[in-house]
Amino acid sequence: MIKGTFFCIDAHTCGNPVRLVTSGHPPLRGDTMSEKRQDFLAHHDWIRQALMFEPRGHDMMSGALLYPPCSANADAAILFIETSGCLPMCGHGTIGTVTAALEAGLLQPRTEGQLILDVPAGQISVHYRRRGHRVERVSITNVASYLAHRDAVLLVPGLGQLTVDVAYGGNFYVIVEPQQHYPGLEHWDADTLLRWSPQVRQAARQQLDCQHPQDTSVRGISHVLWTGAPTQPDSDGANAVFYGDRALDRSPCGTGTSARMAQRHAKGLLATGERYVHESIIGSQFTGTVTATTEVGPYPAIVPEIEGWARVTGHNAITVDDDDPYAFGFQVK
Repeated sequence: MIKGTFFCIDAHTCGNPVRLVTSGHPPLRGDTMSEKRQDFLAHHDWIRQALMFEPRGHDMMSGALLYPPCSANADAAILFIETSGCLPMCGHGTIGTVTAALEAGLLQPRTEGQLILDVPAGQISVHYRRRGHRVERVSITNVASYLAHRDAVLLVPGLGQLTVDVAYGGNFYVIVEPQQHYPGLEHWDADTLLRWSPQVRQAARQQLDCQHPQDTSVRGISHVLWTGAPTQPDSDGANAVFYGDRALDRSPCGTGTSARMAQRHAKGLLATGERYVHESIIGSQFTGTVTATTEVGPYPAIVPEIEGWARVTGHNAITVDDDDPYAFGFQVK
């Protein structure tokens, strides 16, 4: 029996996939996107699994569903889906969703060139630039980001001791800088990153507590951000972000860039108003800016802005059939 057919627009943001689901949205209970996220995970998570996992997706697959706004001042709301779950916020996903939705006529801004969007992590503002039909650039003013743990020492079995920071940029990130047992991103290949990332994340989860002070549903370390020397002459830093079970972000990672800027600002390495060009594992770039300072509960925080681009790669209709043994996807581990 056909469980559902989902029309989708596929795109990528600076190399990382974004699948915008344009039909088949389940009704979600809740007044905020945070509450709707919890309802989706409790009652409709099969949609995420079917559309993100193999054979219809892959380890790096991420996507989004557009919903009506929750707030009176917002243009729309976004629910983020990917192989690791439903994220509170996704920067590359927002850039890809906005690009695909505007070019398809699915978003009608109240004011041309700008949007206000409700997301599970809160509310974000977006500015975009068009040239004819194409959306050329998208800039996100992200949720407030902060350094949650400074210079924490982790003992990682098989690797050794690592000194790390943990920062929040819409998700919680373990940030690993070059040191004795990690020579830097430029010295490790993707297989090595995938080998050690789950171990580092598990050690951090066991040893460090992370919970957003204003939303208790946002808790736990989900991402590992490895840093290193950039390859592009105009980049300020490079990173590779691990998420899910076997995924390395091909984009510079929007929430990761926000977390990285929050970490650097807290350590006096990035000033308010200063730009930070962040490079991905494939050399693509986001431009970040610390636009202001604020507070999140007891934490000093920044308001980060992230700018990047996306391109639409195709349109498809995905059918999920109960008679298919792999209707709800799988992962090879």
